[in-house]
Amino acid sequence: MRLLVVDDSAVDRRLLVSLLQELGHQVDESADTAGILNKIAQEKYATVFLDIVMPEQDGYKFLRELRSNPTTAKQHVIFCSSKKTPIEVNYGIKRAGADAYLTKPVTRESVSAVLEEVPT
Repeated sequence: MRLLVVDDSAVDRRLLVSLLQELGHQVDESADTAGILNKIAQEKYATVFLDIVMPEQDGYKFLRELRSNPTTAKQHVIFCSSKKTPIEVNYGIKRAGADAYLTKPVTRESVSAVLEEVPT
């Protein structure tokens, strides 16, 4: 699958990219959401892994933009965040509209499990 990782933390981003590549996926990455909406519309990613806490635009706001654009509205998105409480996870999926939620630090097992949850 072709995947996209959007995370401002270089360490977290590289870890997730490496795990996804080890699982056999083609992965693009970005440190922020600038210009990513157009890239998602053009590249047709199977899934986008999106951090919530980012300096320019948080993941919630970006996901609202993604869902409001007819070209990208059905894009599969997995939040990948250090926010771990049940309330935050529930909000990310039920209210914000992510397809799944992955908590940091990620592991090979957690990444594999969350990819099985999200249809492609």
